[in-house]
Amino acid sequence: MTATGPAESALPLGFGVALDRRVRTLDDGAVLIGGAPPRLLRLSDTGRRLLANGRCTVTGRESGALVRRLLDAGIAHPVAEPASAVPAVAEVTVVVPVRDRAPELARLLAALPDGLGGLVVVDDGSTNEGAVRAVAEAGGATVLRHPSARGPAAARNAGLAVATTPFVAFLDSDVVPRPGWLAPLLACFADPAVGLAAPRIVALPPVEPLPPVGGLLAAYEAVRSSLDLGPDPALVVPRSRVAYVPSAALLVRRSAVGAGFDERMQVAEDVDLVLRLHEAGWRLRYEPSARVAHDHRTTFGAWWLRKAYYGTGAAPLAMRHRGSVPPMVLSPLSAAVGALTLVGTPRAAAAAVVVSAVAAERLSRKLPVRRPRQAAARLVAAGVVGAVAQTADAVTRHYWPVSLAACLLSRRARRTVLAVAVTEGVLDWWRHRGRDPAARPGLLGHLLAHRLDDLAYGSGLWWGALRHHTVEPLRPVGTGLATDRASANRRAAETAVRQG
Repeated sequence: MTATGPAESALPLGFGVALDRRVRTLDDGAVLIGGAPPRLLRLSDTGRRLLANGRCTVTGRESGALVRRLLDAGIAHPVAEPASAVPAVAEVTVVVPVRDRAPELARLLAALPDGLGGLVVVDDGSTNEGAVRAVAEAGGATVLRHPSARGPAAARNAGLAVATTPFVAFLDSDVVPRPGWLAPLLACFADPAVGLAAPRIVALPPVEPLPPVGGLLAAYEAVRSSLDLGPDPALVVPRSRVAYVPSAALLVRRSAVGAGFDERMQVAEDVDLVLRLHEAGWRLRYEPSARVAHDHRTTFGAWWLRKAYYGTGAAPLAMRHRGSVPPMVLSPLSAAVGALTLVGTPRAAAAAVVVSAVAAERLSRKLPVRRPRQAAARLVAAGVVGAVAQTADAVTRHYWPVSLAACLLSRRARRTVLAVAVTEGVLDWWRHRGRDPAARPGLLGHLLAHRLDDLAYGSGLWWGALRHHTVEPLRPVGTGLATDRASANRRAAETAVRQG
């Protein structure tokens, strides 16, 4: 369903990038550590000179090759694009799938910018067709209708099929674009190899006070929604920090997406599209300076069922794209540290330190840097943090039924699971509590909602695996083996800092 990869990847003159804030430099800037997935990248003398002060602009062939390399590694992100290379608003058609929700549709259409190249509303089997049609036509939209509901993928595809502009923006009816949302997304397409760009999905503030449970869930979703991928730009790459983007709001290059979403998928069709585009060679970007607000669910039943529903998508994804959406990515180091973490004794902690030290020493012999032990220590430390995080997710989210069974059989398991659940929840609150200054969730409320979130997703994950008669979404994957010296050095660095 997806077209072939980009025919052109040369960047225009004046295209500029800056290093990701997480990137670390060694050897006076000759070695960069970071990216998606994390890696070690060595620069030539020319490359180091071109990347002065952590920025580089395309001025010719050499700088263009360096910028492309940095972008494709996820080590740098665009910060400047020549105006002549950025598509215009008139080159965009907005497609809105909707089923009923006429007031929400009116709210969305009122927030769209002037000068669009097209606006298509696809009524996916609404029970009140007249209300939806009246709102859509009042907003100047072309209206398509499915007599019976066929799902959001089919609705989006119907709009995609009639669009005549080079770019199509998909917006769900329960979102409200913030002013200026479209310009940063269009700027991403100054890179001719970009096939998809996604904004940050933030919380739409409630219009009236919520009851206690609704208020707790609203505060949690404002800082921890599955749709909000954080404040930092990213290259969207499987098994990395930003491994997918939600279809609540997307801008795509029409020539990249072919026929669009797979209509056989009722859930996770957006992740499937991302994976297919990535496999075809298109670059995908997450641009958080573009913001679209989402009307999050705040009643407990609807919220919990939606989280579980997301979990059911893991099975069809794992069967279609084996190894791309694993619950854990295990290197020998992360497997050992994770197992020792679960033992939870002083001896196990000491053993984890020894294992990490040995791994750092071995890695230092493979790294082409002046201070290999220092670099290896950084890499292994990051890997240990990732291993502990993966282990906590495994205990409380992906494999919680296994954790529950262990708790029923062992007092030590009960203590371990409780310690992991509380510690991980507190750290999660600390990391995310400031994402939305208007929300500021309390610690106990966040901890409770976070644990319920994990239970819901894990329930959907296991239900989807049973329904599809597969263990693929439950199967961890390894980091693989390198086949030559150059890739061995790169793989060693990737393995050491792999995040689950």
